[in-house]
Amino acid sequence: MVDRIKDKLIRTKEEWARTGRGLTGESADPGKVRRPPGQRVTEDFPVLDLGIQPNLSTKEWALSAAGQVAHPLKWTWDQFMALPQREFRNDIHCVTTWSRYDNVWLGVAFRDILKLVEPTPAAKAVMLKSYDGYSTNVLLSDLDRDEVFIAHTWNGTPLTREHGGPVRLVVPHLYFWKSAKWLRHMSFLDRDQPGYWEARGYHMRGDPWQEERYG
Repeated sequence: MVDRIKDKLIRTKEEWARTGRGLTGESADPGKVRRPPGQRVTEDFPVLDLGIQPNLSTKEWALSAAGQVAHPLKWTWDQFMALPQREFRNDIHCVTTWSRYDNVWLGVAFRDILKLVEPTPAAKAVMLKSYDGYSTNVLLSDLDRDEVFIAHTWNGTPLTREHGGPVRLVVPHLYFWKSAKWLRHMSFLDRDQPGYWEARGYHMRGDPWQEERYG
């Protein structure tokens, strides 16, 4: 049953890429308007995944970083929570055309992760890998920003299983498929490579203001 649901979801999203679902052909300046082209605002927090929602306890969870870094590292839950914790507020924009405003999170700034692992000069992109087998690529320049973080709390409560708990990445200036849920590993690469949806027709970067839905 799970495999059938997963296959159906994959086929549906691949069809969206082939047909250009949601595309308006417009672009916008995020400094002038809040809502990217083709988006609708919702107060819900829709759940989208591959049909698998890993049920991870904080004791089971761990996060690692390797590849083009000076210091490959791995964090347990306690070690991750001992890192500097910050509050973030942002809007999020999903490629399936919904946007949600004013989300409040707690987590670790990605720049604090970068300070610890020290990417080498060769590092250009990061492949984010999840406990459900998902992966997505993000340019290092898109991660090395003040507003990018790894979250464990959303709107005052621990991140739920369905929304990627215990921990997910949040890259608010890109479409939300780049914000990998159930994050487990960060592989620093010397060149950009396609992740799960990127290999299935989705854009390599995913800027919602330029409507980079599909590649």
